[in-house]
Amino acid sequence: MTIGNTGRTRAGDRQAPGLAAFARLIADETRAACLLALLDGRAWTAGELARHVGVAPSTLSEHLGKLVAGGLLTEERQGRHRYVRLADARAAQLVEDLAAQVAPAPSALRPRTLRESSAESAMARGRTCYDHLAGQLGIAVTDALAARGLLRRDTGFALTDAGLRWFDAVGIMLVRGGRRPLARACLDWTERRHHLAGVAGAALCRHALDTGWCVRIGSERAVKVTPAGERALAELLGIEAAALR
Repeated sequence: MTIGNTGRTRAGDRQAPGLAAFARLIADETRAACLLALLDGRAWTAGELARHVGVAPSTLSEHLGKLVAGGLLTEERQGRHRYVRLADARAAQLVEDLAAQVAPAPSALRPRTLRESSAESAMARGRTCYDHLAGQLGIAVTDALAARGLLRRDTGFALTDAGLRWFDAVGIMLVRGGRRPLARACLDWTERRHHLAGVAGAALCRHALDTGWCVRIGSERAVKVTPAGERALAELLGIEAAALR
């Protein structure tokens, strides 16, 4: 006996092979490691990624080809170098959301070396999550925006009118358009709380890096707040320097 809407069922059946194939695309540790590395928002050469994930360049080339064909990565060539990056913000959001679901709690992390411990501590303090701020830094900024009535979090993330004026007064341009929301909640995998993403999150992160409020450190996504950044965030958002260190 057939139950339900057969037209809808058949449509779902037609989508099933594509969904299964997409899941298999991500369900490979090497490809997953590449996607996580590219969450820093920058373009990597194939050689850099091969060293990062610990496989031979020829092996990685096959994996990258699958990710490009699947629409998760985009590539360009400059001379003999092949550069890849996440295809767009939607691809980054997918990787972020999946990573947040499987990331271990901070208490479960057990660094094997002092260097690894230092790198993980730096990532937890502040990092980029594709193109917006994350970690303790991202949460501190998000909380400060909400506390000052610039960001609403009661029914999802949304900038208030005061928030829009604040971005304009600081000189942070919010370029709208496309399907990306102006403000979006992104689950922080170290803090287990939501930080600001979307157009506003990306613009704020870009401004922080361009003005020297934050600088990248190491080869990962970690960033740290500079003395100039501490002063600016204290003045503009009332964030104490101790919360940024």
